[in-house]
Amino acid sequence: MKEAVLERSKAKFWTYEDYLRNTDEGRYELINGRLEKMPAPSFMHQRVLSKLFVKLRLWVENRGKGEVLPAPFDVILGEKLVVQPDIVFIAKENLKNVKGGRLFGAPDLVVEIVSPQTVRRDTFVKKRLYAEAGVKEYWIVYPEERAIEVWVLKDGKYELHSVAEGEGKVKSEVLKGLEVDVGEVFI
Repeated sequence: MKEAVLERSKAKFWTYEDYLRNTDEGRYELINGRLEKMPAPSFMHQRVLSKLFVKLRLWVENRGKGEVLPAPFDVILGEKLVVQPDIVFIAKENLKNVKGGRLFGAPDLVVEIVSPQTVRRDTFVKKRLYAEAGVKEYWIVYPEERAIEVWVLKDGKYELHSVAEGEGKVKSEVLKGLEVDVGEVFI
């Protein structure tokens, strides 16, 4: 079955309906009609994800701002575009776009944790796709560099809003008042 799935992914453009029918094990994303298998995350990736997720979730939950969810969680940005960001924030007023356990449309904030296998996808491909979809804020996390970049959407393009490497804090524009100390994320 796995061979058949991989052959189909190379042979044709997939739609959201095809994606839903995929029975192959593993995590996949649908990027511009191409089914792309995602590598299993490393220990460091998961550790950084859990620390950052807890910080964001507690901050959002304590203020009643919406929901913060970790991967795997389908975000449907189009008929041929389904992603599973490492962390998503959905503002309270946009929770109406969650249907059938999936988000239809852009989250307000997305976090992607870069691994050696996903550098190009996270820093170029997804950055462009998230901007086109209208994701207001995009965090790119570099575990090996112990760095976080916060990009904010302005006039359809991302501008660097905040960055910290090794020490210091990054600040959110979407979640005004949220600051994350990178030293606490990369312990």
